[in-house]
Amino acid sequence: MSWIEYDVQLVEAISARLDLRSPNRRALHVVAKKLSPGDGQEWICDLATGVGKTYLAAGLLEYLAESGVRNVVIVVPLDAIYEKTIANFTPGARKHIPGADWEPAVVTVENFKNSAEVMADPNVLKLYVFKVQTLLKPTEDVRRRVHGVNENIGDSLYAHLQSLDDLVVIADEHHVYSGDAEKYGAAIRDLGARAVIGLTATPNGRDVTAGRVIFRYSLAEAIADQLVKIPVVVYRGDGIKDERSQLADACHLRDVKETAWRAYARAIGRGPVIPVLFVVCQTVADAERAAEKLSADFLPGEGQVLLITGGSSDAALRALKGVEEPESPVRAVVSVNKLKEGWDVRNIGVIVGLRALASETLTEQVLGRGLRLPFGTRTGIEAVDTVDIVAHDSYRELLANKKALLQQVLEERAQAAQELAAAPTVEIDKSGARSDEATAAGPPSTQLGLNFVFGGDGDQGLPADPSLLLKLQEYDQVVAEHESGAAATVKYVEPVAGAPRIRFPRLERQAIPQKFSLRLVTEQHARNLGRKYLTDETVYMSRVALDAQRGIDGEVVLGTRFLEEEKAYLEYVPISAVKSQLEARILGLGMVESTITEYAATRDVIGWFLEGAGVAGDGKAAWSVKRTALATKALEAAIISAYDLRASSPTWQFNVVEIPVLPPTRILPSPIYSRWQEFLKGAWYGEWVHSVEPVASFDAKSTEWVLASILEQASQIKWWLRVYTNGPVWIEHEGGKYFADFIAIDVSGDHWLIEGKADDDASDAEVVAKRQAAMAWAQQVNSAGTYGKWHYLFATESDIRAAKGRWLDLAKGIST
Repeated sequence: MSWIEYDVQLVEAISARLDLRSPNRRALHVVAKKLSPGDGQEWICDLATGVGKTYLAAGLLEYLAESGVRNVVIVVPLDAIYEKTIANFTPGARKHIPGADWEPAVVTVENFKNSAEVMADPNVLKLYVFKVQTLLKPTEDVRRRVHGVNENIGDSLYAHLQSLDDLVVIADEHHVYSGDAEKYGAAIRDLGARAVIGLTATPNGRDVTAGRVIFRYSLAEAIADQLVKIPVVVYRGDGIKDERSQLADACHLRDVKETAWRAYARAIGRGPVIPVLFVVCQTVADAERAAEKLSADFLPGEGQVLLITGGSSDAALRALKGVEEPESPVRAVVSVNKLKEGWDVRNIGVIVGLRALASETLTEQVLGRGLRLPFGTRTGIEAVDTVDIVAHDSYRELLANKKALLQQVLEERAQAAQELAAAPTVEIDKSGARSDEATAAGPPSTQLGLNFVFGGDGDQGLPADPSLLLKLQEYDQVVAEHESGAAATVKYVEPVAGAPRIRFPRLERQAIPQKFSLRLVTEQHARNLGRKYLTDETVYMSRVALDAQRGIDGEVVLGTRFLEEEKAYLEYVPISAVKSQLEARILGLGMVESTITEYAATRDVIGWFLEGAGVAGDGKAAWSVKRTALATKALEAAIISAYDLRASSPTWQFNVVEIPVLPPTRILPSPIYSRWQEFLKGAWYGEWVHSVEPVASFDAKSTEWVLASILEQASQIKWWLRVYTNGPVWIEHEGGKYFADFIAIDVSGDHWLIEGKADDDASDAEVVAKRQAAMAWAQQVNSAGTYGKWHYLFATESDIRAAKGRWLDLAKGIST
């Protein structure tokens, strides 16, 4: 077959439908151009952790499919990445990447034996997903399924892949297959693919030297482009460095972040994203100690601390997969360098490194766990847009280490700037994308350095830069900024100066339970319950022998053998103690009044219960402690059930709510139009004089929009307030809650609840029911005599047109 040609328009179309970020779009262009010869070369894209290499892989798969390629292999190094990659390309999975026109048939080691028909179909796009270990050649000790002959395809899966003339390999986490892991690289290259495309955030030095890295997008660029969080190295100014203090500070920072994250989520109407502390330890013993300390002293709740090591249980790994879910109890993940790759979550807010960061790879991979943005984009709120790295004891070493991330970023930016200075001028479009491939490895500016913010004893002489990339801050400063960040950045819709707080009397249905008496527990019910405890249950002890037998070959075989069970010892108490325990428990429930009548009823219920259980009148019997406990629990449950089932009578009660709600909960919208501009449904308008709030939005022009204008210009109206669906102002009726359109206050102090309705809808049964409920509500409010004078005005389009903009004409004859 003829190999594919570089198609600029196709890359742009795919980038649009997959909504690729700019670096991924640019990388796809570069890769598409390099693919053109199809001569088996190996190319690498170096994209910072958190930028979305998976989306580049999805874009590349779509490009290959559109160009006629039908066989693509994705190789991954770890189980977590393997499962995530399969989910990325499986419709319906939580991690599925949407937007692609091509839906590949995913072939794995687990299903390839049943995929022969699909693999043979030249029209089907096949995506083979393998862990790299499965591609290694078998040895005497290890057999590998991909190298075994499969009768369905007539050859081994590995040989089948080698025979394909359009195979392309995408090597995720490419650095794993280089250098010391050359055997993995050989297993990939021996497939003989038309091209091998590596994706990594930390390319191997040999690959860089060999010129295989064709696109580089550094962490510094990702931070500068606001695609990831801003790392903040946090230390204590007082010099305290012990591990307990470090964990305590990290937990406090996490708590502060949670407050800000929840506030922002509420403000934008999104579900909560809960920040998690990530603790990286050097050994399993260190991790176990840190997890125990966190659980005992700082995060004592059930399941709040999750320990992940090589020996973690399936339950722990399931909890790890669900750590992003709002209902997850996990607030800290403690790991032994196990989660540096393949664990991609967006809610890591704080990182503690209780181990040396030995290389730039480890540094960026660990830091990368916390780089993803919790809400997908930067919010402008520091507590949300940053990941705190608590490094009380090693922040100076971290900065001084030339192999550490910070130095790496500095070197990369300096090198890129030198290359850029020597390169020809490159055009940059409005989105910031560069039109020349030659600049793909460099940033779009020549600014150097990082922005360090120091406390009192900070180092001197480090490069500074106006762009916010990485900060070094004292612990107290970070806490103060996080606590004030959300409130200082997000602007809310607040009442205008001098506007009143309106007290709206909301009439609500209340269910008032009747008084409970033990007389509601019948004699028959108590006796029937007691019959379940006529005898004591015998308790047995299981006995298991650890046996040993010699097998046929003379070898000793160990096993277990169950022996006859033995009765366990039971402790007994006199029936008088049983009665006392039952009486104390019933009266201690707090469900009955402390009266002589209820005390007598308590003794009656206990007497009927014990008679049902066969206790004679002389009271000389004895019960086991276990039988007593079970009987007490059963009688308690029966009384609670009777209490819950007691009758209730409905009543109505006024509950006064003050509006607008304080503190405000709605973010100030943008844009805000002048009220003199043309009407747009759902748009926000300002420049009001008599509105309680500075902005208002409307759904209908002929009713709500015109009513607002009438209220605004009426000399008889002092204030008005737009009422929104699902707010606190509503009237209860049989069909649910009724939300009107406006509340107005006239110059005499009377309140008006106002509804505008289209002529076609005015006679609708539900509209009529709401109107009748509002009229009844106004009568009840005014009859109470404590909430001022309230009127209800229901105006149709015809009523509004007839009023010709005059409030008095509108209100006359159509209000209550």
